[in-house]
Amino acid sequence: MEVLRKWLMISVVLVIVQRGEGQLSEDFYANSCPNVESIVSQAVSTKFSQTFVTIPSTLRLFFHDCFVEGCDASVIIQSPNGDAEKDAPDNLSLAGDGFDTVIKAKQAVEAQCPGVVSCADILALAARDVVVLAGGPSWEVELGRRDGLISQASRVAGNLPEPDFNLVQLNTLFARHNLNQFDMIALSGAHTVGFSHCDRFSDRIYSSPIDPTMDPNYALQLRQACPPNVDPSIAINMDPVTPRTFDNVYYQNLMARKGMFTSDQVLETDPNSEPTVSDFATNPGNFNAAFTTAMRKLGRVGVKTGSEGEIRIDCTTFNS
Repeated sequence: MEVLRKWLMISVVLVIVQRGEGQLSEDFYANSCPNVESIVSQAVSTKFSQTFVTIPSTLRLFFHDCFVEGCDASVIIQSPNGDAEKDAPDNLSLAGDGFDTVIKAKQAVEAQCPGVVSCADILALAARDVVVLAGGPSWEVELGRRDGLISQASRVAGNLPEPDFNLVQLNTLFARHNLNQFDMIALSGAHTVGFSHCDRFSDRIYSSPIDPTMDPNYALQLRQACPPNVDPSIAINMDPVTPRTFDNVYYQNLMARKGMFTSDQVLETDPNSEPTVSDFATNPGNFNAAFTTAMRKLGRVGVKTGSEGEIRIDCTTFNS
């Protein structure tokens, strides 16, 4: 009897812990908006047909949103004073197509399910959909997030990974969000469809000598794409081999010393992370499984549920 009582107590604790991650569920809108996934998917596909930038910009928007205030669509808020989260220096390079993807999808959802589905959930669904459109894996998205009520530029600094981070800095930042080194390496694979402005890595290619952890031919290739005084709006593909396909080539590039950022290449040069990079480079199935698991974990970061937050009618503006 005592054993049974202890087992029941442990079960209750486990349930409480699991619910503490936010009461998200894959069928959250089964009754209130059963077609939400197909509505969002169609809107994302339409946007993708207009520009490939839809893919990397939407995926990056999800990362930036979740790492500041949690996955609550706070990054989409617009402020007339230019002091919202999206106005922070680290977010100024977020491409407008990512924002537009979520806004258009929200409008399509509102037409059928007014006031029901959060912008945070739409962004989480759109992030999955763009990976699939680029040839990557699919996964079931947990839903039930509510939209945040705080969006301040001043709260962004120090919460996003920088291109010069080493492995310890990356692990420390990701650990704040219950993401381990394995998750971090898998999520870094999103750079397989990413792009960057030259100023984020110019120190590696214009140093003297050139960064020794970078393949010299790749460095020269980047120099040609990023000459001195280059237009700051120019964007360079982070995967020089298959930039429009979501695949494991990012890791193969790292093995060949063709990582664009220091924070990319360090995953291969540091012996603590190199075995995972090597495995992902060789086994695309292992990468896909790790990425989908990590994306589900990322989607639970700092979520608002129940009576917290709100369901925004317009993703760019608080309801009141």
